[in-house]
Amino acid sequence: MSDEAPQMLLNDEVRCLRQVPMFAGVAASRLKLLAFASERVAYRKGETLFRQGEPGDAAYLVLEGTADVLIETESGQVKVSEVVRNGIVGEIAILCDVARTATVRAGSDLEALRIDKDDFLRLLHDFPDVTREVVQVLASRLSHTTAELASAHRAARAS
Repeated sequence: MSDEAPQMLLNDEVRCLRQVPMFAGVAASRLKLLAFASERVAYRKGETLFRQGEPGDAAYLVLEGTADVLIETESGQVKVSEVVRNGIVGEIAILCDVARTATVRAGSDLEALRIDKDDFLRLLHDFPDVTREVVQVLASRLSHTTAELASAHRAARAS
């Protein structure tokens, strides 16, 4: 591999980070440091990135492919969402310092950037605008989940 290849991968990762709304306002130099400190990982379709209940040690930025977000229910696993290119998953367990709230499995062959917990938290500390974006993303997810639960509850009561 030439010396240019790692630099091209790093630039590609920075471009992907820049596409994530919560990272859009971060200086390119800081994103480059974050990308450099992170690990590029690959999963085959069906492989698990992490399981519900495990401790949160990293967030994942999807570079290529899709990831399925699954939760355990009394009747088995239920797919609650899909994460696509430039989507991030796993940040809730890091931010709240709780166990993983869902299992995430590769829905297709997947490449992702694994962002270590300490690096992610350092970014939030150094860039308050990123923290604000993260809160907005999480609030939007919570609102969406609440609406889905209310709809499912109404449907269950009607049947």
